[in-house]
Amino acid sequence: MIDKTAFITSIAGKFNTLLAGEKGPIKDDLEKHTKAILHSAFSKMELLTRDEFDAQVAVLQRTREMLEALEARVTELENALASIATSSTTLTDGDA
Repeated sequence: MIDKTAFITSIAGKFNTLLAGEKGPIKDDLEKHTKAILHSAFSKMELLTRDEFDAQVAVLQRTREMLEALEARVTELENALASIATSSTTLTDGDA
């Protein structure tokens, strides 16, 4: 992902190219306001860098793997408990 500051500077540079023939306060004012608007917009978006995104994907993947392992273990324990309960019931019924 592109760096926010570099992106804003790039856009400002494109405005400078478009306004190459212009001089004075109009060009300076437009550049200043464009940078301010872009900074504000990017701040509101709360963008992540690619590294931050990849780190969150890795954390999410590990969490998913742990959840799947826990679900399998719970199923295994439930089956074992059901098996014990069934054999207990069979022994109790046989004694009566």
